[in-house]
Amino acid sequence: MVNPALERLPGSAFVRLRELLGPVVPQVETPISMSIGEPQLPPPALIADVVAAHAHLWNRYPPNEGTPELRAACARWLARRFGLPAGLVDPERHVLSATGSREALYLFVQAMTPPESGGRRAAVLMPNPYYQVYRAAAEMAGAEAVLVPATAATGYLPDFAALDPEILDRAAVAIFCSPSNPEGAQADLGRLTELVRLARRHGFVLACDECYSELYFGDAPPSALNAGLAAAAPGEDPFANVVVFHSLSKRSSAPGLRSGFVAGDAAALKAFLKLRSYACVQMPMPLAAASAALWDDDAHAAANRAHYARLVAAADRIFADYPGYLRPQGGFFLWLAVGDGEAFTRRVWQHCGVRIVPGRYLAADDPAAPHGNPGHAHVRIALVHDEATVTRALEAIRACLDHTDG
Repeated sequence: MVNPALERLPGSAFVRLRELLGPVVPQVETPISMSIGEPQLPPPALIADVVAAHAHLWNRYPPNEGTPELRAACARWLARRFGLPAGLVDPERHVLSATGSREALYLFVQAMTPPESGGRRAAVLMPNPYYQVYRAAAEMAGAEAVLVPATAATGYLPDFAALDPEILDRAAVAIFCSPSNPEGAQADLGRLTELVRLARRHGFVLACDECYSELYFGDAPPSALNAGLAAAAPGEDPFANVVVFHSLSKRSSAPGLRSGFVAGDAAALKAFLKLRSYACVQMPMPLAAASAALWDDDAHAAANRAHYARLVAAADRIFADYPGYLRPQGGFFLWLAVGDGEAFTRRVWQHCGVRIVPGRYLAADDPAAPHGNPGHAHVRIALVHDEATVTRALEAIRACLDHTDG
């Protein structure tokens, strides 16, 4: 028997993409993949150096909560990056390391979602379009996945406050992503603070996916931890109902390290740690040491950010006069309106040899949306290569657009 919740999940976006493009033969010798958000910059050299220096620890089981050194480095980084008061983030109570943010997001929803809320089926709120792990986490927890439109009308971020109070009252978790994937929209402190107040009023946990927070091209995005502090009255827990997720995959071009952390509400993290002690493996200690070194080093993150800023500048030049271009505030994706995302994806692969993703594969069907899906008219393009490769691919995509429009 297969869990029926698994049967309800749509196929992976990348499986569907292979099915779409499988019969199509590109007319170029060297195709370029811009479908997966996998940074192609070389990772910092310090990873190899620190791992080698800690090779004597390969024979040790790591602690479930992560090493004290790693959690302390994460707490220092949170205070430094987001201007939090010294000592506010206690690495013993407010930080858990994780093997990447994907695993952490999925399992956190399992830990926080009861079978029922007030005699009714629990709900997990999330944006639409969405990172596919969000919906899988909700479905496998037995909750109702409530997909909230994140379109131009809402600033490409979900408006959870517009939901029926009945849904809000049975929500266990609301997942929010800033900067968002795929649109690159960024929430300001005011919006995040209202979200925190909403979570506290209705008793759900705001789970803020901040894995793109270090790739920004204007003002640095705040954290939901800043909002938790802003929303707290004197004497109240500043992190109540707020948990954030961070990763070294994008910040440090180290997706293969599988290293991230979770921070915030101490009671939620205590419950999450209990589940992790049964269901997870923890980071090997040499990798934890390398991760701590990365969180303590801001220089390589600044260099990464400058690199992605140059890629976005190239996109600005190439799509400057194209009305379907949305300049991302953060992250490394373009969310480009092209009319019919699937048809355009096939065209770009065949004629340009560039592999992108139809927007409808990253969104759930919604009868209220044009063509029944908020991603139908869009494609997502991952700016993950060197500047010359990205420029060449974007120019080819623009030529396809001009040919289609003509």
